[in-house]
Amino acid sequence: MKFFSGKEDKIKEKKVEEILLANYDRYYRLAYSYVHNNEDAGDIVQNGAYKAIKNSHTLKQVEYAVTWVYRIMLNEIFRFCKEEKGKVISLEEVQIEQGKEDVYEDFDLQSALDSLSKEDKAVVELRYFEDRKLDEIAEILDENVSTIKSRLYRSMKKLRE
Repeated sequence: MKFFSGKEDKIKEKKVEEILLANYDRYYRLAYSYVHNNEDAGDIVQNGAYKAIKNSHTLKQVEYAVTWVYRIMLNEIFRFCKEEKGKVISLEEVQIEQGKEDVYEDFDLQSALDSLSKEDKAVVELRYFEDRKLDEIAEILDENVSTIKSRLYRSMKKLRE
């Protein structure tokens, strides 16, 4: 059994904090693409950041910290969506920010993305909006690269339709 020194844990924690600060906007956009609410997206990212920092000592290899944090954020998004599933929001409860038009410039694209399963949507978002490579996506989602390729192909076909 290998015991890590406090120094190694601090190095991991510092690396995770650096990644969180450098990629906060990406995590926020990813969360927002699922929940379509500024406050909820912010809460998701904050909860994910807290969990990442709190559990940074469990990170096995520092070089995989970026994908490890993405996985935590996706898990937090999926957890939130699962809890919110079944809650119905009336049209009156949806508020558009004052001075701004519709938050979606490409509403059809957002609608199409929302029609995908959460796993397929994650693949498309990570590939095309976060510019991640297929092997990185496979690592983040803990899937085989061939599964990611299939999901991406199937998702893109569905989006074209």
